[in-house]
Amino acid sequence: MEALAKKKALRRLQIIKGQLAGLEKMIHRDTYCIDVITQSSAIREALSGVEHVLLENHLSTHVVMQMRSGKDKKAVTEILKVYRISKKK
Repeated sequence: MEALAKKKALRRLQIIKGQLAGLEKMIHRDTYCIDVITQSSAIREALSGVEHVLLENHLSTHVVMQMRSGKDKKAVTEILKVYRISKKK
């Protein structure tokens, strides 16, 4: 993984850790359901951001390298796999 993408992903994961800890506290404190759902939604969006960083890095590095080295079929298979995963959401 390229250094900048790694830094971004790790930073986002640190934020998510804090959000998860906050969510757990909210549940322990019997916080109003809508507030808990709002926090949960924010965490889901943050995880989606991590996925975006990883996918962008993979497509712009690994897939490009595969295509340049004649492994077009592998590259296309990976792209389609990611596409199918994204459609399940």
